[in-house]
Amino acid sequence: MTEKMKKILVTGAVGQIGSELTLALRERYGAENVVATGRKTKPSKELLDSGPFHFIDVANPDSVEEMVQKYNIDSIIHMAAILSAVGEKNPQLCWDVNMNGLYNILELALKHKMTRLIIPSSIAVFGPGTPLDNTPQETVLKPTTMYGVTKVAGELLCDYYVQRFGLDVRGLRYPGIISAETLPGGGTTDYAVEIYYKAVEQKRYTCFVKEDTKLPMMYMPDCIKATIDLGEADFSKLKHHSDFNLGAMSFTVGELAASIKKYIPEFEVDYEPDFRQAIADSWPNSIDDSAAREEWGWQPSYDLDTMTQDMLEKLTARHRQGKLYG
Repeated sequence: MTEKMKKILVTGAVGQIGSELTLALRERYGAENVVATGRKTKPSKELLDSGPFHFIDVANPDSVEEMVQKYNIDSIIHMAAILSAVGEKNPQLCWDVNMNGLYNILELALKHKMTRLIIPSSIAVFGPGTPLDNTPQETVLKPTTMYGVTKVAGELLCDYYVQRFGLDVRGLRYPGIISAETLPGGGTTDYAVEIYYKAVEQKRYTCFVKEDTKLPMMYMPDCIKATIDLGEADFSKLKHHSDFNLGAMSFTVGELAASIKKYIPEFEVDYEPDFRQAIADSWPNSIDDSAAREEWGWQPSYDLDTMTQDMLEKLTARHRQGKLYG
């Protein structure tokens, strides 16, 4: 029987996924049992009010260990990372946070005999030579971004700790994540979130990738569900560990715009591709996530139109209150 997580530390808890994941974890495991941490971005009032929060730097192991000892942490969900677009502007910082930070987390988990680590990866591990359609679980991993390089190296390092030390480490290759609650943080798939905000606010959006750009995406409720489901899966049934392909839906920007136009007919999109186009072109169109479905029962709940309807309802309500951006 897989041991349950009891005292959880979330790094990167102020980020796009971390902020919502932390709240979901607190609801499930108890607010006092989920310690949120960030590096320098101010957390939301909801995050601060719902449980303990501290500033740490994952590249400084002492600052992480202080939290581990203070709260008797037995599990870490390691969300802290520099994302793809920001990582290309500052590759040295990307390596320092994503690799040195990860190594520190793994070593602390060994030292303190932790129950579990959940360390997400990304579709950024893929690159030239990877099959673009229905990208398989095992395939060519030759990314062209520093973010992707750190994610491939991170997957290998995590699997090494599983095989060499018996550490319980699990990870998912997140697709682009779309949220009605939290703005994105410098990734190549940010357009898929920004487009909804601009549709509600201005009825127009200028997209930084081309109309026919197609990428795997996922709505945040499914992302949270997948992360928690993998964290609670029976470790003995997992054949893979740190690199699960994770899919939900794939669509082009044009298809996304058409979905929005069903609810906002006057919505228009302009296209001005920038450096992020090359990054998007190196990633898959769609994902084969049969390993996740077979090994821990993954099943998404949202498709493009159900996501669009939910996003627009929530953002429109906030816009009417003058609180679109929080």
